[in-house]
Amino acid sequence: MAPAIEVRDAHPADADALVTLWREMAVGTGHQARLLAAPSVESAQSSVAKHAEDPSGRLIVGEIDGELGGMAYLRQTPISPLHDEVAVTVEYLHVSDHARRHGLGKALIAEAAAWAEHENCPHLAVVAPPVAREANRFLARLGLGQAGVLRFASTHTVRRRLAAEHAPNLLALLSSRRSVLARRAQLARPALENHDHDEAEFGELRLPAAPESAGT
Repeated sequence: MAPAIEVRDAHPADADALVTLWREMAVGTGHQARLLAAPSVESAQSSVAKHAEDPSGRLIVGEIDGELGGMAYLRQTPISPLHDEVAVTVEYLHVSDHARRHGLGKALIAEAAAWAEHENCPHLAVVAPPVAREANRFLARLGLGQAGVLRFASTHTVRRRLAAEHAPNLLALLSSRRSVLARRAQLARPALENHDHDEAEFGELRLPAAPESAGT
């Protein structure tokens, strides 16, 4: 007998199971440092309650025989800054090991596609880690092709790396600027020396005295 599968919006009471799913997802990606640490159950409860009031986003969960075994976050986002179309983006798609091979992942994607059609969104996008080969093969079989690579880091890390990348260029620019100023000073020095030499050789220039008959 096939297991009973249900997909629904998450409730605050699901917070404990959602935190467990998040921890599984972090380990499964192989890049724990790139994924945010698991939230507390209280924080998850508060966040789930907020999603229930957001018309442009949904946090959905999948149950198999009454046990929560998967999750996905759906968002309506503009497909580009120059187009009117809106896409539904599926993020943090995850199915527990015990719930796999039963169609729960397909049910979550089907719910995302149904919501996109209901909201007149002509496009569906799914974010998946590049190292998750099985998940990417699954998405490719559903017609989802790779459109890009999403990279993630803290703001502090990016600012620190930017400073490190630009520091050598800045030092080179300052060094070049100092060289230009030094050359200008060298070019100006002979002109000043010649001017001083001329004054010493010819003395102070004086106008000739007016003749005694001038003005008579």
